[in-house]
Amino acid sequence: MSTQPSLTLQRRLNASPAKVFGAWTQPAQILKWMHPSGNEMIDAEMDVRVDGRYRLVMRWADGEAHEVGGRYLEVVPDAKLVFTWAWRSTPERESLVTVALKPDGDGTLLTLTHGQFLDEDARDKHAIGWAAGLDGLERYFA
Repeated sequence: MSTQPSLTLQRRLNASPAKVFGAWTQPAQILKWMHPSGNEMIDAEMDVRVDGRYRLVMRWADGEAHEVGGRYLEVVPDAKLVFTWAWRSTPERESLVTVALKPDGDGTLLTLTHGQFLDEDARDKHAIGWAAGLDGLERYFA
């Protein structure tokens, strides 16, 4: 049995877990920091509760808008978010994202795990996007 590709990224952020959780769960904040691969986040809707849904719309450099969304499977305030992830153009390729937050001195250690990718190419493209997005989160709390 083959294992589906996954990725794990970590960042130490200069903010409390509560502030980092807010950055992930408040649309006005996510619009400010999440710019994967330099793309612009232009819309965010979030109903942050178990079985609640979210929708994010990004404008890529070519001007085209791309939408991703899913539903929250686990919500632990200031500690953990687990949500499905599917691009509107490929809803059958649903994957799973876990964002774990742990206090680290006066900051937070964030661990993002994104798994259940269809293939390694999809994983690698998401790894680039998430790395750029987390770089934006670091700058947001700098």
